[in-house]
Amino acid sequence: MAEDWRIDRLDEIRTLIKQAEPDVVEEAKWRKPSNPDGVPAFSLDGLICTLEMYQGKVKLTFAKGASIDDPDKLFNASMQAGVRRAIDLREDDELDPEAFKALIREAVRVNRR
Repeated sequence: MAEDWRIDRLDEIRTLIKQAEPDVVEEAKWRKPSNPDGVPAFSLDGLICTLEMYQGKVKLTFAKGASIDDPDKLFNASMQAGVRRAIDLREDDELDPEAFKALIREAVRVNRR
């Protein structure tokens, strides 16, 4: 079986989240028979984001994304949602590490309001 690029991307994102906010807690949430490992959820003073693998993409959903300043325009999904916003990453998509870490720090700042 070929290497699954999504697993490497998840590891990369986990590392960036911890670099941005070392006190972030990762928990597996919403376990069910179709997803026994659950969904990785990252929290600090409230839920920051979840990280999921789908066919052909990795999705980061920010719980309070609509309230988060996104000057680098990383959000590209769930743009019409009332509260959340998401980032869909496909195999060849670039993710600016510094812009992403800034987004994580902003999400924590919003949680602390």
